[in-house]
Amino acid sequence: MTEQTITVTSADGLHARPATALVQIAGQYESDVNIEYKGKSVNMKSIMGVMSLGIPNGAEVKFTAEGSDEAEAVEAVVAKVKEEQLGE
Repeated sequence: MTEQTITVTSADGLHARPATALVQIAGQYESDVNIEYKGKSVNMKSIMGVMSLGIPNGAEVKFTAEGSDEAEAVEAVVAKVKEEQLGE
């Protein structure tokens, strides 16, 4: 399993537009990709799951992946978060 924790820095938190972009990135990988916030983990390939977390500014989230391309999946999702200036 590969994992990485980041802090959401966007004033709006992880809202619909960037969440959609992250779901699209996660969907490109065979591995199971998840996001965890406040002890709840959801599938990163489900926009409803990601949005159900209601991730605000300042939240610490953990991205995890398990499978044949897990490292690449986590790297790509975290890179997208940084590109969208959502976290560090």
